[in-house]
Amino acid sequence: MATQDDYSLLAPGPVNIHPEVRKALALPMIHHRTPEFDKILKKVLTQIKTVFQTEQDVYLLTSTGSGGMEALLVNTLSPGDKVIAIVSGKFGERWADMAAHFGASVLTINAPWGEAVKVSDVEELLQKNPDTRAVLCQACETSTAVAHPIEALGKITQKYPDTLFLVDAITALGAYPLPMDAWGIDGIVAGSQKAFMLPTGLSLLSFSKKAWRFIPDAKCPRYYFDIRKEKKANAAGETFYSSNVALIRALDVVLTLISQQGLEKLFHDIHRRAEFTRIFGLKLGFTLYAQSPSNSVTALLVPPQMDGQKIRLHLEEVHNITIMGGQDQAKGRIIRVGHMGYIQDHELIRLVECLGHTLRHFDSDFMSLEHISNITTEAKNWLEQNP
Repeated sequence: MATQDDYSLLAPGPVNIHPEVRKALALPMIHHRTPEFDKILKKVLTQIKTVFQTEQDVYLLTSTGSGGMEALLVNTLSPGDKVIAIVSGKFGERWADMAAHFGASVLTINAPWGEAVKVSDVEELLQKNPDTRAVLCQACETSTAVAHPIEALGKITQKYPDTLFLVDAITALGAYPLPMDAWGIDGIVAGSQKAFMLPTGLSLLSFSKKAWRFIPDAKCPRYYFDIRKEKKANAAGETFYSSNVALIRALDVVLTLISQQGLEKLFHDIHRRAEFTRIFGLKLGFTLYAQSPSNSVTALLVPPQMDGQKIRLHLEEVHNITIMGGQDQAKGRIIRVGHMGYIQDHELIRLVECLGHTLRHFDSDFMSLEHISNITTEAKNWLEQNP
């Protein structure tokens, strides 16, 4: 069985877990209706606002991020509402399908995989459809590693008093700046297994004051994800349903760690890993897939004669490093490396070295041992010179 010392989880999520978080997860269980847990919950619900950069309440639901995406929809929409869905990859497709499933009239803006949406396209469609209730967009489209222009889209949407801007920030929030209030985001969701470096199981979400104008009268079916119940329970110091004690207690540790270092340092470290991966990915012979690359995950286009799925599998089976491959139309064409979680410099160096040996495994003429050694040395020097 792999241990933290010999195994690197460098996927876009789940991610490596901080040692202090692992300690918290190993603590004996406590009941979720006790003064001890109530104190932890109150602290977490206060501190989490700093990461969301909002004055609004943040809610913790026991679900994957997709559950949080559903919660954003069913709490703000009614069947027949017009929705603009920005689709540039697998998760944009999922959210558009989800909205249609709940009866929304979905207008789709399709951006080519690897490209960010054009702000002008969204603006034009909104002008033609001023009765749009919501614009849906991924902050980072995980399947392509593209970062969309969230600040610019927020400014456009703010011009329409009855249009909400809903953002899937599951692979973005906590990884780089996404100030909810300042950027006019009306609904946002994050996932515990990403920049919050926890296991999968919590979705974290918040709604703007503007969104709360529509929440009481939204007609989409909602029961477990009814945020009105959660708001009332949180005000009384509890969660409405059984609390995910282990993850919320571990989240308390994560938020303390973030508070100690500050958001800017957290964002800097993740950006540094992204820059490192982009620089040395190119040196190894890959090219960047995303034209607007995210800091949370990098997608690298593999050399034409190689298969990204085989590269990913070899890296895991032989070198004990997990990254991800491509999905759907990008399957076999790209590999994806995540930059969130507890990642140490020696893991980055080892990734470069092992990727070099993996490429050489599939084509000995493509990569010499000397070249691998030189790039590995460069990688070490870069990390030392760019703390």
